[in-house]
Amino acid sequence: MAERFVSEPIQPAAGTFDAAGMTRGEPGLPRQFTWRDQQYTVAEVIEAWKEDGPCRNGSPEMYLRKHWYRVRTAEGPEMTIYFERQPQSKQHSKKRWWLYTVGSKEPVR
Repeated sequence: MAERFVSEPIQPAAGTFDAAGMTRGEPGLPRQFTWRDQQYTVAEVIEAWKEDGPCRNGSPEMYLRKHWYRVRTAEGPEMTIYFERQPQSKQHSKKRWWLYTVGSKEPVR
């Protein structure tokens, strides 16, 4: 399967967050979200992982930066989405969920 790089924010549907994940200190993966005016439903989580990084102020601590999910949607495509724990700028402070890649069965050109 080919993947297409996207890197665009998605809009989670209200009331569809995974409450069980939030009890573990993880973001609540939205079960539905909108991207480019189309709604998608998460049918299956294929893989989940975390990304950490060093403190940005010079201390030796490591901090959790992103939660990644490879999902299969009910509409067909596999997508890689992530939750950014600390937005990079004030301009993007409300954009915490991002679509990273979209898979397709056709080769990427």
